[in-house]
Amino acid sequence: MTEEEILAGLTEILRETFADDQLIVTPETTAKDVPGWDSIRMVSILIAVEERFGIKTRSREIDRLRSVGDFVQLIQAKQKAA
Repeated sequence: MTEEEILAGLTEILRETFADDQLIVTPETTAKDVPGWDSIRMVSILIAVEERFGIKTRSREIDRLRSVGDFVQLIQAKQKAA
């Protein structure tokens, strides 16, 4: 998948998670940019990401995520490795 396709998928997941169809997501978006993005929401996001993109994440990988762009790169790397 391309970065654009992954970003579109993440945008859809985040819009569903936060019930906000107007949410704008860019590679620079961080949890601080989205009201209500806490650890509980992160678990929901991770489950949805794993299901949608067919990957499994590890805690140390999750700990390194600082932005949506980092998420895109992780998904891309996982898909290439599979």
